[in-house]
Amino acid sequence: MQLIPQILAWQDEFAQIRRQIHQHPELGFEERITSELVAGYLRQWGYEVFAGVGGTGVVGVLCNGSSARSIGIRADMDALPIQEESGVPHASCEAGKMHACGHDGHTTILLCAARYLAETRRFDGTLNLIFQPAEETLGGARRMIEDGLFERFPCDAVYALHNMPGLPVGAFLTQPGAMSASSDVATIRLIGVGGHGAMPHKARDPIVAAAELLLALQTIVARNVPAGEVAVVTVGAIQAGEAHNVIPDVATLKLSVRSTHPDIRKLLRQRISEISQGVAQVHGIELDLDYEERIGVLINTPAETALLQQVARELVGEEAVLTSVPSGYLGSEDFASMLEVRPGCYMVLGNGNSGPSGCMVHNPGYDFNDAAIPFGASLWARLVETSLNEANA
Repeated sequence: MQLIPQILAWQDEFAQIRRQIHQHPELGFEERITSELVAGYLRQWGYEVFAGVGGTGVVGVLCNGSSARSIGIRADMDALPIQEESGVPHASCEAGKMHACGHDGHTTILLCAARYLAETRRFDGTLNLIFQPAEETLGGARRMIEDGLFERFPCDAVYALHNMPGLPVGAFLTQPGAMSASSDVATIRLIGVGGHGAMPHKARDPIVAAAELLLALQTIVARNVPAGEVAVVTVGAIQAGEAHNVIPDVATLKLSVRSTHPDIRKLLRQRISEISQGVAQVHGIELDLDYEERIGVLINTPAETALLQQVARELVGEEAVLTSVPSGYLGSEDFASMLEVRPGCYMVLGNGNSGPSGCMVHNPGYDFNDAAIPFGASLWARLVETSLNEANA
């Protein structure tokens, strides 16, 4: 194991910064306190700081040497609308908000690497540190891009990481190609004719249609998606009626749609539309389908993935760098939007047991593991020094 000694010596100091961020969580596009904290540290360490990028995003720029090469590293800053139940001393001070996904840890990791790189400056080129808002709402990356992120701060490649509970601290995971799933949502409104529950023949019942549609949607993955491909069509909500004896006018289904291949993503949208139209027609009711493509499949590019795997192996050894995502993993990540316009790689960082209950992210009992900070910070520091090395010019 060859973590950077200087970064290891700062572990307690940056753990306190992480806990400070944890105590003051902010939801997407509300990250004002966090953005000011980040900007303050970056200025203190000599970065040129650009605030308000994409709303509440912050970019810190550090140039060294004469090379025209550049690199971008992203950390997400936003929290979730969850009431914390971790019981830790540094628990959230904001009711109904908490860092239940570890973005406080991701931000701190990048700050720690930022300090080291500013003090040592063992690289030749331009370093762009991207502190992104609103990853959880799957819109912050796109907002920053629309605000001219890569035109204002050119990056030859861009990188990001995310913690994973259950994966040991000191372990890393990434692979070329699809790393996380697309995430789309659909809202289907079946509009019938309401009536008395005792006289259904005088109504056009949207609830019956909704029940048929619910089952029919489950055939898409089973009968349209090729074996070996991964996809999910989940009906997360059905809303219709309030009384025992009243047939409502409208029934609504809310869907989460995910896949790990762009072509399968298109297929899912097509089949959801076709099946919904068919069910509505059979029942003689109207259809209102709102389909929203939120985020695409996150696709790591081969060269950048190989580089990040190499850096990780030099830090923690061959056995601690995993190169295959577990089957059935369908989490989504806003960083996919950045990888649609720039090459790069998304890495998973081991978080061990997360909080007293050892739970998964998005759980009220979750807490980021501060022992992971020097691993993530060392990874970013060595990546910059390797990528922007004079020998690679």
